[in-house]
Amino acid sequence: MTSDTSNKKVIIDMVNRKVELTNFPVRIISLVPSQTELLSDLDLDKRVIGITKFCVHPENWLKEKEIIGGTKKLRIDKIRQLKPDLIIANKEENVKEEVLTLAQDFPVYISDISNLQDVNRMISDIGILTGREQKADEIINEIKRKSSDLQSFPTKSCLYFIWKNPWMIAGNDTFINEMLDAAGYKNLCSFPRYPELTDEMKSLTPDEILLSSEPYPFKEKDFSEVKNIFPDSEIKIVDGEYFSWYGSRLREAFNYIKNLRARS
Repeated sequence: MTSDTSNKKVIIDMVNRKVELTNFPVRIISLVPSQTELLSDLDLDKRVIGITKFCVHPENWLKEKEIIGGTKKLRIDKIRQLKPDLIIANKEENVKEEVLTLAQDFPVYISDISNLQDVNRMISDIGILTGREQKADEIINEIKRKSSDLQSFPTKSCLYFIWKNPWMIAGNDTFINEMLDAAGYKNLCSFPRYPELTDEMKSLTPDEILLSSEPYPFKEKDFSEVKNIFPDSEIKIVDGEYFSWYGSRLREAFNYIKNLRARS
């Protein structure tokens, strides 16, 4: 929901908060890696002043922008010193108390992403707030076109690992689950969010075990441990950015998925 009087923007964000800007922002801080990349693809390079240490795309921004901590451990004092006129945050990736502390002094847009419809809304909202509506619409339309272009793959069951020590799995109410579904995978994890691997899950026989490249950087050296738990499953390392980054990177994600499934 938006209202517009000249450059004044009022948006209800994805956790039902009012975000009000009197002008287009020129000092933007992003607390979310995938949304940082989106800001770059919206041609906002000169307006983004701060990012987290995990905002690795575009790569040159790590040297050019102020680093304001990690996604879950922000440098609140430094952010205050930078005097942003818009902060981009996410319900899951950032710490609620830190974000609400910042929201007392600065406009903060909070996204909450579970599916592709949420992605489209978030991109549209940020396009409106920053005066990049046309570019945002172009990105949304490209994502829609490429997602609808996925051919029908035979369904394969899987478990998608995101962490080790303890082993953790992507649950059935996550954006990762949405992308697995788009790729023709049936996620056998029936639990919400990111549960630890249970004895019940160990008794399953998924067709494939997908080890994500992030947030835990799984390598082939981890295969033997996983194989001991799931001896009958095929094990693959997948690029986690294409399954969990819910911004403009999705324009390439569906090509990656098609190539991944073509090798199944």
